[in-house]
Amino acid sequence: MRSRDLAQVALFAAIMVVLGFFPLIQLPGAFAPFTSQTLGVILAGAILGAKRGALAILLFDALVFIGLPVLPGGRGGLSVIMGPTGGFVIAYPIGALVIGLLTERLWRQYNLPIALAINFLGGAVVLYAIGVPWMAVAAHIPLHKAIVTSVAFLPGDVVKTVIGSFAAIAVRRAYPMIPARA
Repeated sequence: MRSRDLAQVALFAAIMVVLGFFPLIQLPGAFAPFTSQTLGVILAGAILGAKRGALAILLFDALVFIGLPVLPGGRGGLSVIMGPTGGFVIAYPIGALVIGLLTERLWRQYNLPIALAINFLGGAVVLYAIGVPWMAVAAHIPLHKAIVTSVAFLPGDVVKTVIGSFAAIAVRRAYPMIPARA
């Protein structure tokens, strides 16, 4: 990995930290807060690609694991990971990896509809697939209740998907960082 790659990984980990400065919104009855950091997951995967995007988010997760207050509300540490929101944090690098792999695979025909589909899959579906069951176990609630409470986050995730997709398209046109694959 070149020094430029390392700098991009560090930059996107820093973007995740900055997105944590936005205040968290705790929805009534929800076990997880609404945050803007899933936008960082989308941007990392869609702009850096699979390897660098996942590494950036892994670096961010390492900061969370060692206890730095980089999550919204100044949270961090193993207590957060073992709590109801920990599954989403663990899913962040996987979401970036999925977005990056699909973006690389479809790079030649990458456009807004493709970006929206890929970014929603990796930035919402993957995160929910891991985060919601984790929430059910950590909060000691039935899975169906965790699913129902998570539906409230879908409109915000759609907005983040749209913002991330427009940003990814703009970066692709101005400064493409992902090499085209077959």
